[in-house]
Amino acid sequence: MTAAPLPREARRSGALGDAIFKAACQAAGIFVLLLLGAIIIGLFLGGWDAFRTFGPGFVTGTDWDPVQDVFGAGVSIYGTVVTAVLALIMAVPVAFGIAFYLTELAPAWLRGPVGTAVELLAAVPSIIYGMWGFFMIVPFMAQTFQPALIDTLGELPVIGALFSGAPFGTGIFTASLILAIMVLPFIAAVMRDVFNTVPPVFKESAYGLGCTTWEVVRNVVLPYTRVSVVGGIMLGLGRALGETMAVTFVIGNANRISTSLFGPGNTIASVIALEFGEATMGSLKLSALLGLGFILFVISFIVLALSRLLLRQRMAK
Repeated sequence: MTAAPLPREARRSGALGDAIFKAACQAAGIFVLLLLGAIIIGLFLGGWDAFRTFGPGFVTGTDWDPVQDVFGAGVSIYGTVVTAVLALIMAVPVAFGIAFYLTELAPAWLRGPVGTAVELLAAVPSIIYGMWGFFMIVPFMAQTFQPALIDTLGELPVIGALFSGAPFGTGIFTASLILAIMVLPFIAAVMRDVFNTVPPVFKESAYGLGCTTWEVVRNVVLPYTRVSVVGGIMLGLGRALGETMAVTFVIGNANRISTSLFGPGNTIASVIALEFGEATMGSLKLSALLGLGFILFVISFIVLALSRLLLRQRMAK
């Protein structure tokens, strides 16, 4: 029995609705591109005076002297990259452990509360992390953690320089620790969700062959979800690169590059947050701050491009 054809008016109405829906989706996609282009162009034009005045030295220079109108982004670029990388080094293994526990080991009654707690951590405002870090973590670092590492690892050759200096509590390492705590829930939540997308028959087949739980995760779950896992890590890296207030509270805000992880420093976002209010319209300092914003955008774009390239190479194998 064949269905009766739709009336001409219904077909015309459906075609019109499809056309409107298609046009709306296209407009949304084009709007995103236009918005992204407007941000890039706005930052570049705003920082053009700094780029033109200092040339390549604006990127590599380490002097930041508003009194003399001398600006260099080298220190803040260094701080941004180092804190973000250290944060990932600390956060990714813990996030993997949380996701592994929630999907493979945790009893059913505990998965919901722990998963909710992870998601609630992602909802905490960054300034709360900064205040908590300044009033709780910094004293602990200054009185207990940093002195212990300075007296032990600081005495070793080669790597000792990374753990030397005075135990002020603030610095690159403390900022990285706060960033790691901030990006941890994002990475863990993504890993947990993608681990749950693995078809149960794949894991059951591996268990049937005698694989242990770790072998199932390493040889079945991770290969199946590697693209999404890397995407979650890149999401955390993007959050770490652009974080502002939490880092400003605990990094020390000193415009110098220290060989010690306990030394103070700054990041692009912290410099902009601290000094944007003091920059007058049309000044070279304002142009330098906008130029810093453009450099941060470029760094984020490079990281995203490298991750896409890495994923493409892995998918081609």
